[in-house]
Amino acid sequence: MEAVAPIVKFTSLQKRYGDGPLVLDGINLEVRAGDFITFIGPSGCGKSTVLKLVSGLSPWTVGGLSIAGLKPRQARDRQAFIFQDATLLPWLTAQHNVELPLRLRGVPAPVRVAKAREMLELVGLHMVSGYYPRQLSGGMKMRVSIARALTLAPQLLLLDEPFGALDEMTRNRLNEELLDLRAKSPFTAMFVTHSVAEAVFLSNRIVVMAANPGRFHAEVPVAFPYPRDPELRARADFQARVNEVSRLLHQVEIPVSA
Repeated sequence: MEAVAPIVKFTSLQKRYGDGPLVLDGINLEVRAGDFITFIGPSGCGKSTVLKLVSGLSPWTVGGLSIAGLKPRQARDRQAFIFQDATLLPWLTAQHNVELPLRLRGVPAPVRVAKAREMLELVGLHMVSGYYPRQLSGGMKMRVSIARALTLAPQLLLLDEPFGALDEMTRNRLNEELLDLRAKSPFTAMFVTHSVAEAVFLSNRIVVMAANPGRFHAEVPVAFPYPRDPELRARADFQARVNEVSRLLHQVEIPVSA
């Protein structure tokens, strides 16, 4: 059987800002279609920088990076980015925020209105489509952000700690909803988090990063089949995988000066 080309491929990549120290070094990785790959590591190890490189928001210094065989900026129409902040426009309703990517692409009003309604219904927010961001809870804002990102049916979804500011109960529920959305509207995901349990619940691959310079320390496969039930979190084999990733994080922990 012929090997399937990776969606994202890093080759001996380095990143530095100006004449400063290396931010990332020796980055080699292939992200395959259907992967849900999570990057976890100490603050400042370059997790978010990895996503910014893929999105074309930041250039690399040495090495190679391709998205479906294209340069990142050439592949922007194949991907969407969800940040920790929902980044909703406060003067637009939920409906109009979700319509925005379609509007910017010149999609006719009837089509974009129908698509935005469909996506809001998919995330369970059709009943608040006329609300403004100030009227929505943190979890609702993030659902709107996810709906907006999925309107263009991206091949690749980049998520930079999208649930980091939420309480644990809301975070867990949104983790479950994200996997449900992925089952209905498939995408490959590259995800950043500081939560080990979140990484294990969502991912089929976890990359543990080290800092100074940012680099890949270890990769942990997560073999639990999809769809994943919330009860998975209570299983002993789930906790064993959490413990394994936690041990690897301890190995790369940055010592605190006395």
